[in-house]
This record gives sequence, C-alpha cells and structure tokens, in this order.
Amino acid sequence: MKRILAADGMEQSAIARLTQAGFEVVDAHYELPELSEKIKEFDVIVVRSATKVREPLIDEAVKGGRLKLIIRGGVGVDNIDVKYAEEKGIRVRNTPNASSASVAELAIGHMFNIARFIHSANVTMRQGQWNKKHYNGIELSGKTLGLIGFGRIAKEVAKRAAALGMTVIYTNRSGPHPENEPYTYVTLEELFQKADFISLHMPKLADRPHLIGKEEIEKMKDGVYLINTARGGLIDEEALCDALDSGKVSAAAIDVFKEEPTKNERLYTHDKISMTPHIGASTDEAQERIGEEIVNIILEFFA
Repeated sequence: MKRILAADGMEQSAIARLTQAGFEVVDAHYELPELSEKIKEFDVIVVRSATKVREPLIDEAVKGGRLKLIIRGGVGVDNIDVKYAEEKGIRVRNTPNASSASVAELAIGHMFNIARFIHSANVTMRQGQWNKKHYNGIELSGKTLGLIGFGRIAKEVAKRAAALGMTVIYTNRSGPHPENEPYTYVTLEELFQKADFISLHMPKLADRPHLIGKEEIEKMKDGVYLINTARGGLIDEEALCDALDSGKVSAAAIDVFKEEPTKNERLYTHDKISMTPHIGASTDEAQERIGEEIVNIILEFFA
C-alpha cells in the first residue's frame, strides 16, 4: 500500500478519496529531526508553506528509498529544493490553479481596506473613537493598477480591478502577449511611474533579496499604494516602513512576510499597513480545489 504524509494538513474529502482508492494517508505534522526519520516511511509527502523540504531532508528520504513524489498544496514551491529533489529522482508538483481566485479576492479586499481606511477604522472604533474626519479616502475607480507578474492570480486580479473601473497595466519576464489584452504591458520602470496601486504576483528572486527597496520606491508616484500577497521578502520591510513614515507610500497591504510569523514589530504595529497572516488561499473553495488537485496528481502519478 502506498503511504502519503499530509505534513501540513489536507481536506477530509481528499483524504477520503485517497483512502477509497487504496492509499494510506497520515495527516500529521512533524518537526525536524523527527520528520527526517518519518519521511523514510512514505511514498508521497504533501506540504503547504509550513514544512520546508530542503536538501538534508531530501537526502534522508533518499536513504529510505521510498519517497517518489513531493506535492506543494498551493502555487509557489519556494519551500522545496525542487531541482535537488528531481536530481535525486523525486518528482515535485504543485496545485497552481486552485487558489487563484481566493488570492485575487484577498488582494482586492486589501485594496479597499487601504483606500478607505477600513483596517484602521475597525480598530479605532473598537477603542471607542469616532475619527470620521481622519478617514477621507479615495475611490479605486479611475485609478491605475500596476501588476508585477502576470500569471494566473494576477489575471484574476486584473479582471476584478477592471470591473471596478481601474486601468490595469502589467509587467512580467516574458513580455507582452496578445492573450493578455485588453491589459497594457509596460516595463517595470514605466509601471513604477504610472501606477497608483502596485500589486505583486511573482515568485521569490534568486539573484537579489528584494524586488522593491528604497531605490525602487523612490521611482514610484508620490502617494502610491503597495500590495503584496505573493511572497514574503519581495518588498524590503524596513524601506517600506520608512516610505510609509515619509508619506511617499500612502499605505500598504501585506499577506506574506520575510519571516513567518513575523517578528518585525515596526511592521505589524504600523497603522498604515493592512495585514493578514498569509491567508491568500484560506477559503473553503480554495481548500476543496487544492484537495481535488492533490488527489488527481497522486492518482495520475501512480496509475
């Protein structure tokens, strides 16, 4: 019987389907070094963002001679040493389609938050304050949204933003494509100059620590709004706080952090930041779709 370790949890419906198909599913989270021993007992490990599958863990799996497949329940595979695993004969898959709509809706929700001070007003109202005159916001309609990266999630954001009356521009590594119309491709430099809101939708960088730091922020429009629901570390957290303090950046929205849980007190106490604890894919619908994709990957792999 093939054994599957759901290291960071799995939808019960997915577990039931796999069990019915003849697999044994162990839904348990192990910390290192215990995981280094347990992984030798499984044919498949399914992880989310909590479990890191790095070279030492892969080496232990190879010693066991059993692990054949690593699945990331989500879009990014930054927490897996993909190339190393595949060099060792272990396939790596993810579920890129499942959470696109959920992450996109969170990004749009954060945009409303920072445009209309919803995040701040919710806190001060609970403190008994009536700061009506402090919360003069802006409309999203008529503003330009710049998307950095234009994959599945960014396209979902673009559709929703356009429906709200925003002008959508984008930049990515592969350049313009006809299928991306009616959205307008621009260079990164042009996007910094034109966008009122900038939302990030790309993986971590291999060649530098940040995509957006002090120099990049200086190139942006005064009063820009920044949104990051993609990867922690894409925005230099200290540079962001400095720009919020100076007013160069009006407000920011963050769902992902350099360190999770974040210990950056300056960041998590800043009243110009709307933040959530990495919940982009945390909807019932996304979790169900992730579970379905995981099951389909496993059934196809062992067919």
